[in-house]
Amino acid sequence: MKLCVRSLALACGILWGGVFLLVALANQVGGSYGAHFLDFGASIYPGYDGPGGYGSVLVVTMYAVIDGAIGGALLAWLYNRFRKDATAA
Repeated sequence: MKLCVRSLALACGILWGGVFLLVALANQVGGSYGAHFLDFGASIYPGYDGPGGYGSVLVVTMYAVIDGAIGGALLAWLYNRFRKDATAA
């Protein structure tokens, strides 16, 4: 079975972006909810400084969507590459 690179990239991007969106919104509403997770995001996404206002929610969400899409595409590409090699043997 071959994976569709575009489909997995979109799914991973939406999922990873959605996780950051929900945690960041919950942090805005609930105070310190997910602060350590958002600090993790601040350590890997340049330009995002951690929990802040609603503008920072959009910034981290966009970074996470792009990051998740790249990761999903890379995962599907690697899977297809190794799958092709396994079926040739």
